[in-house]
Amino acid sequence: MINIDKLIIGFDSALRTLLTPAQTLRPVPGSELPEAELTDAEKHLSGALMRVNHVGEVCAQALYQGQGLTAHNETVQETLMQAAREETEHLAWTERRIAELGGRKSLMNPLWYGGSFAIGVMAGLLGDKWNLGFLAETERQVGAHLAGHLERLPNQDKKSRAIVAQMKIDEASHATMAVSYGGAELPLPVKLAMKLGSRVMTQTAYWV
Repeated sequence: MINIDKLIIGFDSALRTLLTPAQTLRPVPGSELPEAELTDAEKHLSGALMRVNHVGEVCAQALYQGQGLTAHNETVQETLMQAAREETEHLAWTERRIAELGGRKSLMNPLWYGGSFAIGVMAGLLGDKWNLGFLAETERQVGAHLAGHLERLPNQDKKSRAIVAQMKIDEASHATMAVSYGGAELPLPVKLAMKLGSRVMTQTAYWV
């Protein structure tokens, strides 16, 4: 049975994610670097890629809130909440970089959040080993996606690259943590379905 207090906390987290500027305890990676001279095309590319990354962090917040809501074990709940706290920092970093590049956040963020939250709730209901397995696989796929962005970002846009590089390190840490707490390897069809859903989201968020 879902605790009413958790529902209230989850609702509050949704409002904070969607409506208020995210906060970070760690310094923004690359904040000490000078702003590079970028062409309009390069700014557009960097801004679009950082918007996609911001959407990914909105989805991560929703996933972890949904998973934490239905997780059975308190240790698993804390693991998910720790990951969510670090993802909040990623949210702040990408949000700030989008503004610096003169871009905008995705207009579909409420939809991304709602869908991801529902997926997180379902993953939690399957049991803790699958819940953690879903977390680990999500982070692996996000890490691969970030690696692709490092290849596409302009070489001179060192501020964006520093943010993405640190995010990649953090995502790998979350995946390792989930496996260490007993996360199960997901079946191949589930992994492929996750990749397909991620592809739809990233391609849409690049433009909208």
